[in-house]
Amino acid sequence: MAFSVNTNTGAFAALQSLNQTTKGLATVQSRINTGMSVASTKDDSASYAIAQGLRGDLGGLKAVSTSLSRAKSVVDVAVAGAEQISDVVNQMKTLAKQASDDGISTETRAAYNKDFTALRDQITTIVNSSEFNGTNLLKTSGGTVSALQSLTNTATSSGTTFTPDTLTVDNQTLDLASTETASTGAGTGVLGKDSTIDTSSKAKKAIDTLDKLSTTLSGKLSTLGSAARAIDAQQTFTSKLSDSVEGGIGNLVDADLAKESAKLQSLQVKQQLGVQALSIANQAPQTITSLFR
Repeated sequence: MAFSVNTNTGAFAALQSLNQTTKGLATVQSRINTGMSVASTKDDSASYAIAQGLRGDLGGLKAVSTSLSRAKSVVDVAVAGAEQISDVVNQMKTLAKQASDDGISTETRAAYNKDFTALRDQITTIVNSSEFNGTNLLKTSGGTVSALQSLTNTATSSGTTFTPDTLTVDNQTLDLASTETASTGAGTGVLGKDSTIDTSSKAKKAIDTLDKLSTTLSGKLSTLGSAARAIDAQQTFTSKLSDSVEGGIGNLVDADLAKESAKLQSLQVKQQLGVQALSIANQAPQTITSLFR
């Protein structure tokens, strides 16, 4: 090999090797700092693009979870109100049966009627209070509740169309009817706002009305209960699906920190050796001076 002070090929090779080691160290340190092996499209375009798509899906699942949580709160409030109304109606039936006895005194029936009307008015209070976020499923015109179940894009001839899948719970309407409606519709189980049991005949009529109202309440409670279970099931599924998607993203972009730690140690030693090799290569041209002594 010719000796030259102008061109030091050994130093060039040592420098190239040292640059590669330094670049590898920067990559490992970035992975350790971020915890990701694919933090940018520059690292791995395919994996990054897939991960970004999954992150979008994960955001959609979070929207679904939020929507289901809101619907669950509305339905839970309605269930609590309807169950309380059912308990009140049972108490009213007991009072009406006691007041239907022709043998009791006027004072006793008046006492029963006082308790009856207090319970009747309590139903109105319960209905008005069974509201969450502006929605009341027990009150007429209180609205309905709708929740997202999934977010999907449907392929069409012109591209894709966003088509959310929703779960809807209808209004159950448990308001007390007006006096006029109650007087004409008692046979259908409609309880009037001014219903009383101050006479034996009214008490007997109230028993029939309350029996039918209990049947109606059972159906509405069943509807609300089914809706609550459906929301709970969808929440559980959405949570599991979110975990799976998040795990999939991790499999694509997360770094194996144990492996990166071992690689860091190796690269640090390699860097030190590279610096020494470059130093030796830079000293090689100095041997030429010995030829002129």
